[in-house]
Amino acid sequence: MADKVLDAKGLNCPLPILKAKKAIVEVPKDGTLEVLSTDPGSVADFQAFCRTTGNTMLEHGESDGVYRFVIKHTG
Repeated sequence: MADKVLDAKGLNCPLPILKAKKAIVEVPKDGTLEVLSTDPGSVADFQAFCRTTGNTMLEHGESDGVYRFVIKHTG
């Protein structure tokens, strides 16, 4: 179970990333943020987000049009 869950379904780029950037600072170091998104572009966006912020993508997948990302706050 993630330390924090961000429901960004229905939002288009760049809103899921902007909300994740704000939410990740509320997660304790080494904690996890789970993000749910319906924007297909979020896959590339969250990979880039993790590369640029130094956070770690632990999991990502898609089910029924909902993309799920689990990000470890390491950055």
